[in-house]
Amino acid sequence: MAGDGEQEGLKEGGRRLGPSRSQPRSTPRCSLTPANGEPLGRVSLELFADKVPKTARNLCALSTGEEALGYVASCFQRVIPGFTCQSGDFTRHNGTGGKSVYGEKFDDEKFVLKHTGPGVLSMAGAGPRCFSCTAETKWLDGKHVVFDQVKDGTDIVTATQRCGSRNGKASRKITITGCGQL
Repeated sequence: MAGDGEQEGLKEGGRRLGPSRSQPRSTPRCSLTPANGEPLGRVSLELFADKVPKTARNLCALSTGEEALGYVASCFQRVIPGFTCQSGDFTRHNGTGGKSVYGEKFDDEKFVLKHTGPGVLSMAGAGPRCFSCTAETKWLDGKHVVFDQVKDGTDIVTATQRCGSRNGKASRKITITGCGQL
């Protein structure tokens, strides 16, 4: 976990990201509460709005239910141990639906942040679906926009991935029962 205002593991180019030691962080945070029949706990997310503001705003707005759209009651439709936990399809619940707050889709922002390890969140496409990496996934760099990192609750992401399979089908239905801005 990151501490003292530093972002652990995320880099832009060759530079470590994070505020200077003399400046406080003003990074928005959101949370998700996944459940597999019972709540697994809360995962808090740190959005990199300074690097990818449009993408960060989309997740934040979908977490709070702005514009009558939101992640509550959506499921993790693709869970692959050692790779990813994907969610965000709140219309079809199978990985093909959902909307962004900008409409059906929106253009990718910059590919400046890298998929350096567990807890990195990235866009799965040009809409509402996103995924949390559960391992380093360098082959996704330049293809999926990194916009977020798990700040607290990596143990919950680990528990979620245990319900997955190599083909991505979860052995238990995992839904988002709560979310919002912190």
